[in-house]
Amino acid sequence: RVPLLQAARKNNSFNLLELTEAELKEQFVRGDGPGGQATNKTNNCVVLKHIPSGIVVKCHQTRSVEQNRKIAREILQEKVDLFYKGEDSDVFKEKKALEKKKQEKKRRAKENLERKKHFKEMQQLDKK
Repeated sequence: RVPLLQAARKNNSFNLLELTEAELKEQFVRGDGPGGQATNKTNNCVVLKHIPSGIVVKCHQTRSVEQNRKIAREILQEKVDLFYKGEDSDVFKEKKALEKKKQEKKRRAKENLERKKHFKEMQQLDKK
């Protein structure tokens, strides 16, 4: 089972709930992490809160405040969609599909490795 809020941040989801600016509280804070003076002296980290659900998103992916605002809204929209729709959300379904595809690929690789191992064992027996 995939935790609902960890499944967010998928770009191919189209049926997301719409957010209005009245539902959002936006703050600009100093970011953290590497970057030195560029990080320590500029307030380009965006903290966005969806008031009805209480979900908070912090975005400091770029130096640009405008780009961080856009990215934060996208992430928040997906998390709010997951919060309200749960397993019916397109984001959740996409995450499950990717997880299933990854498991299938892992299963095939394991089978292939077993086949190679069995083949080598058969060659060793033929040499004796």
